[in-house]
Amino acid sequence: MTAPPAPPALSAAPPKPRSAVVFGVVALVLIGLNLRAGISGASALLHDLQQVLGYGPLLAAVIPSIPTLCFALAGAATSWLTGRLGVEKAILLALALLAGGLLLRGIPATGMLLAGTVIGMSGLAVCNVAMPSFIREHFAHRTSMMTMLYTVTMTTGATVTAVAVIPMAMALGSPSSAVGAIGFLAVAAFLGFLPVVLHTHRHSVRAATTYISPWPLLRTRKGKLLTAIFTLQALLAYSLISWFPSMLITMGVNAADSGLLYGLMQLVSVPAGMVIIAIGSRPRMLRPALYLVSIIMVAGMASLLFLPVSLAVISAVLLGFGLGIFPLVMVMISRSGTSTAETTALSTLAQSTGYLLATAGPFGTGLLYGVTGSWTLPLALLLGLAVVQVVVAHLISRTPIAARKR
Repeated sequence: MTAPPAPPALSAAPPKPRSAVVFGVVALVLIGLNLRAGISGASALLHDLQQVLGYGPLLAAVIPSIPTLCFALAGAATSWLTGRLGVEKAILLALALLAGGLLLRGIPATGMLLAGTVIGMSGLAVCNVAMPSFIREHFAHRTSMMTMLYTVTMTTGATVTAVAVIPMAMALGSPSSAVGAIGFLAVAAFLGFLPVVLHTHRHSVRAATTYISPWPLLRTRKGKLLTAIFTLQALLAYSLISWFPSMLITMGVNAADSGLLYGLMQLVSVPAGMVIIAIGSRPRMLRPALYLVSIIMVAGMASLLFLPVSLAVISAVLLGFGLGIFPLVMVMISRSGTSTAETTALSTLAQSTGYLLATAGPFGTGLLYGVTGSWTLPLALLLGLAVVQVVVAHLISRTPIAARKR
């Protein structure tokens, strides 16, 4: 459904100077490094933050749920925001919120941790939704390559942060200072993105654009399946990102080793995402790629549930490979629209709805553990959802639009 035209937006005028391309790639890398660093860093220190700040088990279950809830609510406004400001200015505003929020978390108080997380994750939400449109506008003929680049740097940032944040907290003598320090990486992304915004502002021409409402697209097969696959992978991913270290600690692994295994899980997802994109981007290979990554996620959940904790490295590797589905899903979203406006609308729909539903993952997982005192029931439910993801992968890979190359 198409609403009345939004105010004129900026659209790039070809040819694009080489310097603009270089600035765009640098900005893409810097943004990618930030897209999960603030989440993985906090997750690795959740146990320490709770002990130092003294909040209770209910709040401990709520805090890991804030990112996905913000992704849903703030992400829902991204389509409108990019229509008003343009993709580049919307991303710059989002990076300012991200940096400010993450730095605010450095103040050792529960209120500051909550407020900083809400502000920072709201900025992150806009980046999440706007990045497929940014890639489409600036790298239209290299969609797969650029999506892979930013998702690989995203996972790299998450991995390095997860491994480094515990030693950083020890060196600084405060888990709050460590999670706050992650904000300086977001400041670097803000500064790195400024040249892109300035170039777009100075060298672009005015063009009339249309705003496409994302919500009617939920009635289409394309909208439903993209939302379903995004929801399932996000729910599984954020349940693991939020609680995997805590799971290992309560199962008997020491904090340092749990951080290393958490980092290993994140690290494996980097080459896994590259492999999955390489396979899934080929003609008629989307279904095998989705099958492969989804079935390995099932195996990873089953190993975490049934294998002894001494074999947790197997679970970390399998689950890390299963997380490699994310970049392929983002490629599917980037290619799904017939225009930048439709791509933004589909991205808004899939991510805002998906993250809203995915909030049940980290919140429910933590709450069930708090009630039962065991990870058995939460892991059994996550295993069941991983099986459902295999079914959705089968359905979406029958849809030509999901695999269409552009």
